[in-house]
Amino acid sequence: MYIIVGLGNPGTKYEGTRHNMGFDVIDALIERNKIPSAGTKFHALYGTGRIGAEKVALAKPLTYMNLSGTAVREITDFYKIDVKNELIVISDDIDLEPGRLRIRKKGSAGGQNGLKDIIGKLGTEEFVRIRVGTGAKPAGWDLADWVLSRFTKEERKAVDEAIVRAAEAVETIVADGADAAMNKYNTR
Repeated sequence: MYIIVGLGNPGTKYEGTRHNMGFDVIDALIERNKIPSAGTKFHALYGTGRIGAEKVALAKPLTYMNLSGTAVREITDFYKIDVKNELIVISDDIDLEPGRLRIRKKGSAGGQNGLKDIIGKLGTEEFVRIRVGTGAKPAGWDLADWVLSRFTKEERKAVDEAIVRAAEAVETIVADGADAAMNKYNTR
């Protein structure tokens, strides 16, 4: 079984912001794979179903970005999964241009506070993560204001395509493993 967690902030005022890329990818996976909602549990909105032949649980933490580890720890403990091989976390990344993907099987938080909290709560950096590029903070912008801003019309096309590619990358990981997804999607 795979646990797939998209990072973001709950509430309508955060919908469509750079920081909610993980939520957007989860929504795409729900639609693509017809995964029903199971409600609220584990400090998250979640649902269970299948991607291909594999059973999955999809989750969007309700704890706000900086405390995402609480939800991830609860759901991974409940399902007793091997986080190294059965957890996929999707987040935004300001170090990647809008629309670009980067998939890794382990690594640091890279300044992403949701990933930092997950690493702290799980006690490991070894889990698959998909980072979706949202663009670098312009000079003079406060970082919080930037990640909570919305995409320009020009960026939106690349970002919408990246959401689809990130959902496809999750499906590839579930079907064929992280290495196959890295080979296919870690390109320009």
